[in-house]
Amino acid sequence: MTATTVSADAFVSALHAYGVRKVTGVPCGHLAGPWTLFDEAGLLTPAASEGAALSIEAGWELAGQTSVVLCQNSGFGNLVNPLTSLVLPYRIPVLVVMTMRGWPDPEEDEPQHAAMGTSTVGMLETYDVPYAVLGESTLEDSLARAAEARSHDRPFFLLVPRGAIGRADTATAVAAEPVAGRLTRPLAVSALMAELTDELLVTTTGYLSRQAHHERDRPGTFYMQGSMGHASAIGIGLATAGPSRRVVVLDGDGAFLMHLGTGSTIGASGAENLVHIVVDNGCYESTGCQTTTTGAMDWAALGHGLGYRSVLTCEDPAELAGTLRTALGTPGPVFCALTVVPTPGEVHPRATASTGPLDIVKRFRQAAAPGSLDGS
Repeated sequence: MTATTVSADAFVSALHAYGVRKVTGVPCGHLAGPWTLFDEAGLLTPAASEGAALSIEAGWELAGQTSVVLCQNSGFGNLVNPLTSLVLPYRIPVLVVMTMRGWPDPEEDEPQHAAMGTSTVGMLETYDVPYAVLGESTLEDSLARAAEARSHDRPFFLLVPRGAIGRADTATAVAAEPVAGRLTRPLAVSALMAELTDELLVTTTGYLSRQAHHERDRPGTFYMQGSMGHASAIGIGLATAGPSRRVVVLDGDGAFLMHLGTGSTIGASGAENLVHIVVDNGCYESTGCQTTTTGAMDWAALGHGLGYRSVLTCEDPAELAGTLRTALGTPGPVFCALTVVPTPGEVHPRATASTGPLDIVKRFRQAAAPGSLDGS
């Protein structure tokens, strides 16, 4: 495979020449350059999940608009349903640009990418979906093959190895904001970890899990790396399995939006022992600070609308400790939204860098066992 890197500008220009006029997807750090350029051009519609992105693209294609989905293969599972039950039977010629995590050697990536990294190509072949790997095929040849697939009303996947596309020579999608006197991820997570005693804690993928591990590693914390958007579902499973034990979910805005319907399940559950904390920084911080769609959202109205028993919001550091104590001491399900400013400069190692996934599960099971109060 060639080690040649295609510049972000050249990549975007090639997609324009192919006919792309609309773009959607879920951010990946290895597509940050094209994402930023499409966003700056006003062509980008961020999607809550990869499956939603593919369906948005299908709508554009049905209206005669050539378009593309940008995503990474960790979200390929979200794509499978609309791919197999919408795109293929209705013969909608979508184009998907998907980066390849955990491929070709899963040992060179994070453990949560291993299974999908080794199976992505096989899944596409199983579904008889044409594809090309950038590097094994030039960008021009890949898009020519995509055009051939389009002429037969078939989808096409352009698979992008890590580092195959360069970054844009522009500012990041979210400009740096002053943090003095503002609530931040480090402040929010540090304050939460200081309040916890024997509660079970589930932390979402990305920088929130890293921050929680950095602030206070504990057996009663399940560091969820990968499976974006499912921390709240794990939390409701834990809470309803052991109603006598308080369960806290530490979630991100982009992650919660990805599978927002779980919030309705939580509200309907009536789980008095569940506290769902969403830290809203307005962006996908770990992939390059690409903006989420929370700017127009009303978190309090959403929490009430989903059926949470108690809803709290906070954006003032002076009110943080009191808000968290109220959340942890109030019958649930409790929804607590903390609005923070991004701090992309503060990044800590993943929990799995020091403790493997199997060890994390083993000690968490012990902490969660009936009769155990060892959340520590």
